Amino acid sequence: MTDSPTLTRDEARARARLITVHDYDVHVDVSGAADASAAAYPVTATIRFDCAEPGAETWLDWISASVESVELNGEALDPAVVASRSRVRLPDLAAQNTVTLRGTSLYSRSGEGLHRFVDPADGRTYLYTQYEPADARRVFPDFEQPDLKASFTFRLTGPADWVLASNGAEVGREDAGEGAVTVAFAPTRRLSTYITALVAGPYAVVEDRWDGHAATGAEPLPLRVMCRRALAEHLDADELFRITKAGLDFFHDLFGIPYEWGAYDQAFVPEYNLGAMENPGLVTFTEHYIHDTAPTRGQLEGRATTVLHEMAHMWFGDLVTMRWWDDLWLKESFADYMGTLAADEAAGFDESWTTFASRRKAWAYVQDAYPTTHPIVADIVDLEAARQNFDGITYAKGASVLKQLAAFVGRDAFMEAARVYFHRHAWGNAELDDFLAVLGAASGRDMSAWADAWLRTAGVPALAVEVDGDGAPVLVQSGVDPRTGEPIRRPHVLRVGVFTPDADGALTRTAQVDADIAAGAERTTLPGLAVPDGPRLILPNDEDLTYAAVALDEASLDAVLTRPVADPLAQATVWAALWSMVREGTLPAARFVGAVQELSASVAGVAVYTQVVSQAAAAVELYATAAQRGALRAGLGEHLLSALRSLEAGGDRQRAAVRTLAVLARGDADLARRLETAVLEDAETGAPGLAVDAEIRWLVLQALAATGSADRARLDAALAEERTAKTVVAHRLAVQAIPDPAVKRAAWDAVLAGEDAEGQALSNDLLSATASGFAAGGHDLVDPFEPGFWGELEGLWSSRSNGLASRAISGLFPLHQDALPGDAAAQEAHPVLARAQAWLDEHTAAPGALRRLVVEQTDALRRSLRVQAAQPTP
Repeated sequence: MTDSPTLTRDEARARARLITVHDYDVHVDVSGAADASAAAYPVTATIRFDCAEPGAETWLDWISASVESVELNGEALDPAVVASRSRVRLPDLAAQNTVTLRGTSLYSRSGEGLHRFVDPADGRTYLYTQYEPADARRVFPDFEQPDLKASFTFRLTGPADWVLASNGAEVGREDAGEGAVTVAFAPTRRLSTYITALVAGPYAVVEDRWDGHAATGAEPLPLRVMCRRALAEHLDADELFRITKAGLDFFHDLFGIPYEWGAYDQAFVPEYNLGAMENPGLVTFTEHYIHDTAPTRGQLEGRATTVLHEMAHMWFGDLVTMRWWDDLWLKESFADYMGTLAADEAAGFDESWTTFASRRKAWAYVQDAYPTTHPIVADIVDLEAARQNFDGITYAKGASVLKQLAAFVGRDAFMEAARVYFHRHAWGNAELDDFLAVLGAASGRDMSAWADAWLRTAGVPALAVEVDGDGAPVLVQSGVDPRTGEPIRRPHVLRVGVFTPDADGALTRTAQVDADIAAGAERTTLPGLAVPDGPRLILPNDEDLTYAAVALDEASLDAVLTRPVADPLAQATVWAALWSMVREGTLPAARFVGAVQELSASVAGVAVYTQVVSQAAAAVELYATAAQRGALRAGLGEHLLSALRSLEAGGDRQRAAVRTLAVLARGDADLARRLETAVLEDAETGAPGLAVDAEIRWLVLQALAATGSADRARLDAALAEERTAKTVVAHRLAVQAIPDPAVKRAAWDAVLAGEDAEGQALSNDLLSATASGFAAGGHDLVDPFEPGFWGELEGLWSSRSNGLASRAISGLFPLHQDALPGDAAAQEAHPVLARAQAWLDEHTAAPGALRRLVVEQTDALRRSLRVQAAQPTP
């Protein structure tokens, strides 16, 4: 047996053939967690399992601080012999086995395992776990793979005045002495290790109840939401309960399968690496969803979608789980699709699909353009590869493809397949073929060809409408799978729309035709579609039913760059197409920014508005040439300053505009000072109605600091006025943004060391803030550090957890560079790009997850330089 911190697919399959796990009894003692000097906590675990080959050997996974005793079937094993840094050998197994282990595990500051957070506002300590894909082993010994499900009985010891929670309902409480108690939780139904959970701390809790669902026999459920006490006054529990109850009603109606996890707790926790995690009975969320500053409707919609995404996992992922991480999409794509569907149809956010078309799919299109793109069904050889696969392909592209699948087979057949799938595989594991089998039976279609075309190929197809020699419009599909070089010719069920100007000049749908594109087809005629003369938009993928890039013909492009699109979903699809063109270098950045300035006021939803103005800022910083950048930044800044005055006073768009403006102003001292005047000094005139809260103040201070207009004393004074978890992070970014070589050196050293100047470990959020502050500097300040970056990569990766290493490397990567004179080919000689490529060429044996991270960052740099080189000369 190797002592590897990873786990390969082959190892997992072999272990699954060998053993069947029955149950775990786990006791975790965090009674000493409030003591900052305590690095570890005691753990005891007893696991019962069967072995198909008596006499064989297997292992448990445990990344522990110490293993003090191992007892297998009544025999003590020597920990010095059987325990290593990440595994515990179990030799000479019987047909039926019981193993008990005692030891200690480490508290985390990276958001992986059992994370410990001390609130800077009041000194209270909060704990929570985060395990996906394989960090339960950082807390207790286990068989860390999704297909070895078991029942879990947890006992958690902690201070008596803390909330102590787990997946199961509390069934007992005993005094543990010295102000501590041990809480026992009910045994869970069978579940995978990565969705077990613990929460402990002085959380504020609000309770409610869901009345159950008679048709499925679902029993009434106790509901709780919890957050840090410092955020309790901002916890809008009524709204969260409204969404939760609406979602439970919706999914029970849709799936016909009862929720049977006993309770539904939702904990909003600090320094969280993700948006949320679907632990059954105890869902965890980033506390950024508790809005202590004024949220926009787009933020509220995003939260609702996340709440419902995690709820969909109770069926897709928790009830039926993928066998291995190749089929991660079997839960994440479905949850992404179902969360948006429920937000639209149950939670009152009827703009959800418009936001999805603009924001979620944008993530997918970016990910699918990387050299590291992969099919939705990925080839995941080990856990390190699995960690990197929580990406825009698995989530957003997969959800987009499921939306197309629902159009392809019909919604009724799609939902019937889901119901059969749940009944057939409840409390177990499944693979792609299992879902295709029920889908084929429900729809009457052979799904193998569809799956091959959509799930086993990579890349983005492009759809365009051309007019052939006879004047008939033709839908043309193009594209290449970047992995194989083969053409992408996928089947599509979609609509093509025609939009012409109305009396107010807005492009309004005047015709629409359905199109059924056969697999393998390149050109498909569109009978019944007439292309009018004059200004018009021909929109492939009208209503956004499929996953494809939209290629606009010249007349359509001219129309959408000068006229608003009336339909919100069509509008979002058009803006997504324009952004893709900017990233490909076929639409000049200046023309895109000009269109945003001209048309953004007509964008229907705040989420899409936020996306569009943010993309305009990104176009300035990444894709405009160095010669253009200053003028474009100033022009966009002027537009946003004007928007602060003209947009609805105190409205969502005004807040979205100031957020983008503040980030843009980090690169322009005059803009930063004007922002300060408009928002902090003369808000009645410069931004009437704007709620100038801690978020806005710190955004302005960060812009001022980055441009040399706010010194350390001012930043420290601002922090002293209001010291919270968020302001501490904001202060850290602002301080490290100060344009001083010594400050940049300190920031660089802190990210590389993972600790501040006083030797205190940087948490995940503080590490990212330090890196962001460092990167806010101009070329003269940050360029001297770049040559030394490449030699640090392997050391960073080997010395940190995956999460912390990824944050450090992404944060320090020298992405913002100016193109060399010449065309795209000339950019390969850019010294930074050349050093990045040289590192990749010379480190082919580096860990795959590290290489993937560097490949993607290098590709983003190459794209930035190539697109800059493609900009037209003024």
